[in-house]
Formats: sequence, C-alpha cells, structure tokens
Amino acid sequence: MTRFAHALLLGVVGAGIVHIAVLMLLPYYTERDAWSLLSRSSGYYETTRIGGSGATTPLVRSVDPLFSAVACRFDLADGVLHVDAEGTVPFWSMSVYDRNGQNIYSFNDRTAPDGQVNFVVLTPVQTIEVRKTLPESFVESVFVEADLSEGIVVVRAFVPDPTWSSAIDSFLSGVACTPN
Repeated sequence: MTRFAHALLLGVVGAGIVHIAVLMLLPYYTERDAWSLLSRSSGYYETTRIGGSGATTPLVRSVDPLFSAVACRFDLADGVLHVDAEGTVPFWSMSVYDRNGQNIYSFNDRTAPDGQVNFVVLTPVQTIEVRKTLPESFVESVFVEADLSEGIVVVRAFVPDPTWSSAIDSFLSGVACTPN
C-alpha cells in the first residue's frame, strides 16, 4: 500500500510540474503564431515574402528549398479580397487560412482556369451581393467562399532549378492582394 501511495504522490507532483511548465511556456508560443509574425512585418493587403531566397518573415521553420512563397493578411469586413498575378511558372498553389492557421481552402494552377492566379475570397453574404452585379475583373476569377472575417492567403511557387529564380521572384512580386 505504501508503494502505491508513493507512486500516486510522485505522479501528482510530476503532473503538477508539467502543468506549471506548460503555463509558463504558453505566452512564448502564442506570440509566435503565423498571424502575429506576419502582422509585425506587414499590414493588411501587403504581400510579404515568407519562403524562398528573398524571405523577409520566417513563418515556416523548415522551408522547402524548391518553393518560394508570399503571404497576405486580409479582413473581409473591408470588402471582398481579390488576389491575382501575371505570368506563368512551372507550378503554383494557393491556400486560404483563418486567423488561427486552419486551412480553409486550397487549389493550384492545375485546377484554376487558364492556370492563372485570379481568385476572390468572400463571405457567403458577400457572394450574394457580388453575384448580383458581377464586376468585369471577377468574370474569370475563382470564388472562394469562406465563413471567416480575417485570414491569410499564401501563394507558393515551385522553383525547379536556379535558372527559374528570377522568373519566380518576378511572379511572386506581382501577386496583388486588394480589397474591393
């Protein structure tokens, strides 16, 4: 019986130490999420390099050396978000994340019309309003209906070899993230 009481006491003390350590480390990790890091380096609707050779914000620790990426924070309370870019690259992908980093939507050049970056992120209510009077710039756009207010759009491009670096940099520099 004494061994059981000793093991139980040791378990309770160990669990207490682990819980205290987690509580002490919580502020350190909550200030280092993608939203916080991106908000320190750029405002809403500003594209920021987050991966590849010209990355200014280290959002991802283990960046695949064959991909470069840009990110853009948005707030749908300001209106719908239109993201587009000119040019062609071997492969690109796009993801929409909510403020907590949960992936809401993803697609790539193989699933986009004409393989072009041209999409609109909007809420269900905004979808109804936009469909009533569709702007000319949205005719070829992919509509991403997301039930969120703030989020992050990430556009990644594949860099097959160093000769593509300048074309990829030019493509990602041309990604426009504008509210309408």
